Amino acid sequence: MLLRRLFYRWQFIAVIALPVWLLVGWAVFGSGGWGTLGLAIVVPVAFVALGIVALLVNARPTVRAERAASWVDVGVLGAWHAAIIATGFFGSGGAWFAVLAVIGAIAAFWVSLWQLISDGARRMKASMDEFERLAAQQPGTQDGPASTGERGSSPGSGRDDDDGEVIIVHELRD
Repeated sequence: MLLRRLFYRWQFIAVIALPVWLLVGWAVFGSGGWGTLGLAIVVPVAFVALGIVALLVNARPTVRAERAASWVDVGVLGAWHAAIIATGFFGSGGAWFAVLAVIGAIAAFWVSLWQLISDGARRMKASMDEFERLAAQQPGTQDGPASTGERGSSPGSGRDDDDGEVIIVHELRD
């Protein structure tokens, strides 16, 4: 649980730290003018992608309640962040790590979205199960007039007429 909580906090720090690392790594290890142009595009994209995925992870109610990321988040986002860090060294394998970082960004987005939808579906199912359980406990729902097809007032409606008559008023205007 400690690792998951640390990773939960790290993902918000990573939104700033990893794009800054790309800039610092370029200043220390990088070379060439065309790479600077590429870096001017990559850093804002990395910032936005990291922010969106962090918000998707944080949007899950279970993550907010536990203040911890899931193990799937730790694995997928950890691999993505490691690829970004490795890209920042701009060595001979930097291009491969950049490709891995792009693949990791796509995977992290879809995994986070999938977990958000799954978590929402589980919580909705639990809410509906609780609603149905409470509805079944109400008097008159299983053996009362509503389930047998009889007309009349429902319990708690404030009406005292249980004679089953329905009066329809039809008004015509000239």
